[in-house]
Amino acid sequence: MNLKDLAAKPTLIKLTIDDEDIVKQYGEPLDFWTWDRQPMDVFLKVATSDNTNFTEIATILKDLVLDADANPVMTDGMVLPSKVLVATFTKMVSVLGK
Repeated sequence: MNLKDLAAKPTLIKLTIDDEDIVKQYGEPLDFWTWDRQPMDVFLKVATSDNTNFTEIATILKDLVLDADANPVMTDGMVLPSKVLVATFTKMVSVLGK
């Protein structure tokens, strides 16, 4: 197979956070969208980040966590609750790592 055959433009995909703790707290799973492919620099930031540093997590996810219209969710000082931020980061790592 030719590597060129694998190249494609990113597609917006829906991800769902359905961890037991999140569903218990919010009463339902939480959905967000992201691109199915990320530039290498973004991928490396996610792969090498310290998942206990909330500032680093928020900075990385700011451009990755989107709504259904591909607009960033965290804008104008808006941030996700810490527990949701960590769950979102965990979901992103599992998806980008495949």
